[in-house]
Amino acid sequence: MLLSSVSAILAYVSAAGAALTYKGVDWSSVLVEERAGVVYKNINGTPAPLERILAENGVNTVRQRVWVTPQGGNYNLDYNIQLGRRAKAAGLGVYLDLHFSDTWADPAHQTVPSGWPTAINDLAWRLYNYTLEVSNRFQEAGVQPTIISIGNEITPGLLWPTGRTNNWANIARLLHSASAGIKDSKLSPKPKIMVHLDNGWNWDTQNWWYTNVLQQGTFLSSDYDIMGVSFYPFYSSSATLSALRTSLTNMANGWGKEVQVVETDWPTSCPQPRYQFPPDANGIPFSAAGQTTWMKRVAEVVASVKGGTGLNYWEPAWIHNANLGSSCADNCMFNPQGQALSSLAVFKEI
Repeated sequence: MLLSSVSAILAYVSAAGAALTYKGVDWSSVLVEERAGVVYKNINGTPAPLERILAENGVNTVRQRVWVTPQGGNYNLDYNIQLGRRAKAAGLGVYLDLHFSDTWADPAHQTVPSGWPTAINDLAWRLYNYTLEVSNRFQEAGVQPTIISIGNEITPGLLWPTGRTNNWANIARLLHSASAGIKDSKLSPKPKIMVHLDNGWNWDTQNWWYTNVLQQGTFLSSDYDIMGVSFYPFYSSSATLSALRTSLTNMANGWGKEVQVVETDWPTSCPQPRYQFPPDANGIPFSAAGQTTWMKRVAEVVASVKGGTGLNYWEPAWIHNANLGSSCADNCMFNPQGQALSSLAVFKEI
C-alpha cells in the first residue's frame, strides 16, 4: 500500500512538472485589429508581428476560428489561410476551430450556414464536403493544421435544428461526416481531430454528452483524437480547479483520448463580476501577475491528467474587445496600446 501510494505521488509530481505539448492562444482577430491600426509590441515595447511576439514568449500553437460565409469576410476560409501562412512562417502550429456557421457557434448559437440544407442526409453530405474542402485548401496553401476541431462548444448540439440534443442520432451522423471529410482529404500529415464542449469542469455534462453520442454507434472512437473543453472562472463559482481535474481525469480514463483546455482567460480588471469566482481562485489578483498564476494552475491540472496535452488562452490580443465576452472589463494579455503584458511569458513555463 505504501509503495503504491508513493508511486502515485511521484507520478503526479512528474506529470505536474511536465511541459504541455500544445501551448496556444487564439489569435483569430489579429487581421481585424491590424486593419484597425493596432501595432503589436513585445514586452519591451518593440513593434513586431504578433506571431513573432507569441513565438518568442513560448507559444507554439495558434487557434483560428473558421466561419463558413460570414458577412464582410472576416474569419472565412481565405482569411484563415492568410493567418495560417503567417503562423507557419513563424514556426507555429495551426489549430482550426470550425464553427459550422456563418457567425458565432457556441452553447447559445449553432445556426446552419446560409444555403445549407437541413434534411439530415443532405446536411451530412454537405458537411462532409465542407470539411474536405477546408482541409484540401489548407494543403494546397502549404499549411497543414496540427488540430482541427469539428464544431465549437457543441454541448447543445450543432447545425440546429437538425443536430440538437433531442436527436443524438443526427449529432453522431453529422460528427462522423465532419471527421470523414478531414480523413479523406489530401492533408499530409493528417491533423488530430477534436470534439469541443463547454464547462469542462462539469463531469456530469461531459459524461452525459459523450455517453449519448457514442452509444449511437455512428460517431466512432476512431473519428476523433482529442476532447477539448472551455474552462472559464467568471461564469460559475462551481468552476473550480479541483472540479476540472476530476472531470478531465474521468474523461481521459473513460475514453482514452487526449484532453485539453482549449479556452480559458483571467482578467486584469474585473470591477463588477456578474458571478462569484470559484473559491480556489480566491487570492489570485486581477492583474498580469494573476494571469500568470491562473495559467500555471490550469496547466498543472492539465499536465497532471493522463493524456493532458494542451492549454489555449482565448484571444489575448483582441484589445478592442478586451472583455472577451465576459462581465470582466479586460482579459487581454496586451494593453490598449498593443504592448504585451508580462503574463504572456507564462507560455515559456507551462
